[in-house]
Amino acid sequence: QVQLVESGGGLVQPGGSLRLSCAASGSAFSINAMAWYRQSPGKQREFVAVVPVYGSTNYADSVKGRFTISRDNAKNTVYLQMNSLKPEDTAIYYCWVVAGGRNYWGQGTQVTVSS
Repeated sequence: QVQLVESGGGLVQPGGSLRLSCAASGSAFSINAMAWYRQSPGKQREFVAVVPVYGSTNYADSVKGRFTISRDNAKNTVYLQMNSLKPEDTAIYYCWVVAGGRNYWGQGTQVTVSS
């Protein structure tokens, strides 16, 4: 089992920045890919960014050039640096991890972009 704890969400003005964190514990030694998804009211959950253990990161077109995903394997933590935020980025952001062949989701953290 892997437990995920997210932090860093909040209210920010358009053009502002936030950094999300997701720390994994439990059977975290077997973590493979780590990613972020988001879900806006009335919409399906959508992919934001992924960082594998080895290899290149990948981003949704809507966040390319503005968001950066990274991971600290020593801390079993994945980050999402979000810059130039737009109102349409408002959503609940979920951490997603593959470990031991299973998928795990965090509880979600709210990001609201509004003036």
